[in-house]
Amino acid sequence: MAIPVPYPLSGASRFRRRTSAPIALVAIALCGCSINLGSLSSEPEHEAPKAAPVAGADAQTYTAHGEALARSGKTDDALAEFDQAIALDPHNAEALYNRGLLYQSQKQHQLAVDDFTSANGLTPQQPEPLLGRAISYLALNEVKEAAADLDEAAQADPQNPQIWVTRGQAYERLGDKAKAAGSYSRAITIRPGDEAARSGFARVGGKPGQSYDTF
Repeated sequence: MAIPVPYPLSGASRFRRRTSAPIALVAIALCGCSINLGSLSSEPEHEAPKAAPVAGADAQTYTAHGEALARSGKTDDALAEFDQAIALDPHNAEALYNRGLLYQSQKQHQLAVDDFTSANGLTPQQPEPLLGRAISYLALNEVKEAAADLDEAAQADPQNPQIWVTRGQAYERLGDKAKAAGSYSRAITIRPGDEAARSGFARVGGKPGQSYDTF
């Protein structure tokens, strides 16, 4: 069973730090899939820096440069910039989340979990860190932990089909076919062409037209 990857959708709740500054997420490839994480803010995305930050730059400058490097596929350099940003500001949820995604892309899932946990603590009830952490939990075979995160993420952003697909996979692995079918069904309702949701729904014996409880 393929592990899904996190990405925001139109209308998804915004992932913001406590300062309410907009967060521009990076575009990277996970599990061989190209994911455009774009900006979750309605405000225009800032232009990527053209040069490395100069000495004395602030954490946000390092974060923005890290995002630009990640978009260009320079993962190691991007990680170094996020490291610098977090060293300057340990409460930089944007840098923590982006670094978690990069760790996840490198299959360093425990490091990813640690960063998503920190980002989640700084941005409670936001779905993105929860979904990211759940995906790494699934990779680590910590399925109950993943399901708990996905329950919370689904309540925070019930219109995000990726959350429901991932939740369906978690509950399928736990052997709870009813919750799995309910999750896949919700994903199909939101995004009818989702093949992962459709195949999962069929796999757990879901019946079209039947009503399923999701929680």
